[in-house]
Amino acid sequence: MSAEREVTRFFGMPYVPGVANGWLRRTVAEAADDSILLLDPQSTAQISRPPAGLLVLEGAPFSHSMIRLRGLGVPTVFVDAAQAARLVPGSRLWLDGERGEVATGSPPPARPKPPAPANRPLRSADGCEVRLRASVWTPAQASRARQAGAEGIGLVRTEFLLPPKGRMPERDFYIQAFGELCQAASPLPVQVRLLDLAADKLPSWLGGRRPDGGALGMQGARLFALPEVRRVLDAQLAALDLLAAKFELGLMLPYLSRAEELDHWAAYVRARLSRPLPVGAMAESPAGALDLKEWLRVADFATIGCNDLMQCLFAADRDLPALRGFLDPWSPVLYRFLRQVAMAAGARAGEIQLCGLLAQLPGVLPILLGLGFRTFSVDAGLIPWLAQRVQAIRIADAETLAASVCAARGSEGVTGLLGARSSP
Repeated sequence: MSAEREVTRFFGMPYVPGVANGWLRRTVAEAADDSILLLDPQSTAQISRPPAGLLVLEGAPFSHSMIRLRGLGVPTVFVDAAQAARLVPGSRLWLDGERGEVATGSPPPARPKPPAPANRPLRSADGCEVRLRASVWTPAQASRARQAGAEGIGLVRTEFLLPPKGRMPERDFYIQAFGELCQAASPLPVQVRLLDLAADKLPSWLGGRRPDGGALGMQGARLFALPEVRRVLDAQLAALDLLAAKFELGLMLPYLSRAEELDHWAAYVRARLSRPLPVGAMAESPAGALDLKEWLRVADFATIGCNDLMQCLFAADRDLPALRGFLDPWSPVLYRFLRQVAMAAGARAGEIQLCGLLAQLPGVLPILLGLGFRTFSVDAGLIPWLAQRVQAIRIADAETLAASVCAARGSEGVTGLLGARSSP
């Protein structure tokens, strides 16, 4: 068999759905519209021109840097070093980011087309309403979410909105930045997460100051007491208060773990608004997630940040590639815990919005529906794909699947039930 006809085919971890084909390149400088880039996680930050597809080598799928990468909407698969070694730079390659499939040569003649935009209201096969919202930080993403059929913008990542030259953002900057994003999303409602800083996402306007601790240290609302952070928080609130006259807005307090934090910062935010706006709470720790029913006595809505929740639950920094095997989205322990969260929330479980990568992984959404969750905030480009899955699901079947997943002995049992492939 000639080299032209030889085919290398394997499965990595599916990350961003879509099909791409092009020429394999190993540096950002070689990127073009017809390139499939094979990059380490550090090099992905240099991408300025989106390629046709991406292969990420030995990355941390739940990390903040990968969250930004997902915002490109480029079909992406995670691969390990042994898989990458089988690929020759300059060869023709295709990948399926929905299935995690990678192969050399031309793609098969019939590949699934991207689904049509989601219908609103979105319902399961047996008529249960499910809400798909979008997590965004640019007007382009907000526009894409609207076109994709999102119910709303579930989370605006305001930490990624930065003025040029490292300046500290002021009220006028946020009026423009938030205004452009809300206009792009209009008429969708927009939930804005207030400033959410952490050790691995610090702006230059902090002057190199690093908060205490690492992955489980000072972050989110815990940093609001710092004068510089409080000044920017107040600028966000002033801008959003003004924009609320034109757009349907909600505000979200980040990284809360105690009811006392919620009480204090919800009162602080409401005291600085000239009009009543919904104020929500984001739980990103097991303690917060289990207390959401009580939090909803103070907060107008509640969200769980699944990426940070998993980091706490598995005691593994989500930004360290060496620990990616411990943040296991196929672990039955994770779903047993989420079942506890849904049971603790009772009738309000369906209102709790789940954010993060978890619901976007193949096979996971039916489990979450089976546990009782109905509201999700995901990457804008994935909404049609997830809507297609929702419309094929019967809730009774999802409940049976969730029970089997929770009863599984380990991750292999879960992937067997889902027909899924775990991280390389």
